[in-house]
Amino acid sequence: MVVPPWLSVPPPGYGGLEQVVHGLVDALVEHGHAVTLFGAGRHHGTAGDFVSTVEDLQYARLGEALPELAHLARVNDLITADDFDLVHDHTTIGPLVAGRRAVPTVATVHGNPVGEYGAVLGDTDRGVGLVAISHAQRRWNPTLPWLGTVHNAMDVREFPQKPAPGRGPVLWLARFSPDKGPDLAIRACRAAGLPLTLAGKCNEPAEQRYFTEVVEPLLGEDVEVVFNADRPATLRLLMDARCLIMPIQWEEPFGMVMLEAMATGTPVVALRRGAVPELVVDGVTGLIRDRAEELPAALRAVVRLDPAECVAHVARHFSTDRMAQGYEAVYRLLVAGATTPAREPTSITAR
Repeated sequence: MVVPPWLSVPPPGYGGLEQVVHGLVDALVEHGHAVTLFGAGRHHGTAGDFVSTVEDLQYARLGEALPELAHLARVNDLITADDFDLVHDHTTIGPLVAGRRAVPTVATVHGNPVGEYGAVLGDTDRGVGLVAISHAQRRWNPTLPWLGTVHNAMDVREFPQKPAPGRGPVLWLARFSPDKGPDLAIRACRAAGLPLTLAGKCNEPAEQRYFTEVVEPLLGEDVEVVFNADRPATLRLLMDARCLIMPIQWEEPFGMVMLEAMATGTPVVALRRGAVPELVVDGVTGLIRDRAEELPAALRAVVRLDPAECVAHVARHFSTDRMAQGYEAVYRLLVAGATTPAREPTSITAR
């Protein structure tokens, strides 16, 4: 299992990819597999073995190509056919260098597979099997060598669950970016007469600039801002929240924060973009709307939903055991020699 060199597994705060890999490694080990995690830094918290390619996490260099390339070069040197059956790669550049490995590679695509990233994926070695994290993501670039579709997942046992709807403010939880719509969250909550907490990742220059130029002028006494919350603080916010608001302005490939919210019993109010309809059951675990103008009414109505239904939905459809089973099916296809896209994708569906 290969992760980027930026964050530890699991991450202390922000890091959806790393959180998913944590759950996947532990579930695969429970299923009897011998799993080695290749990453960076000195520590990890998984049930698998750990090999670090560089002593310090490379988060300060996030966005640069060389740290990830150097990490992958070291990983490739360590992988032999005597020790491993296959590689599961979660990095951005990994599919381009996987052809140098002594064993086949499954690569999970965590981003939007269009534009520059789509060009990189389109040049993938044909022996690499790509895995989509949602059906919506796969539809945006259907010509890629997809081998399967497996939804991300989490273990609801790791989350506290509230017995009744939250009485606190509406919660927006994301990185400060126009794609995530914090400005729309402010306007929707203000129109609904509800307080809002903006809990955002804001440590990269683009995020800081966006917050200063766009978000800060909209703030008032009805909006609380929390920067770069760690895991315990995030869970407290989710437990207290009336709901999670997702006014996304792009085709979100997945959206782990929606699973995290529902796992605590917090329903989701979201715009119908990307994978939202695959994760949220409209009218049961959240309310999905087509236009931003419809969000205020949804924010007022969402308290009628049952927190227990939210938790049960995640446990039933997005468990780490279910995710591991999906990837096991993909692994079998790859080691059996399926190096071209499967006619029917291996699929773990939301419902």
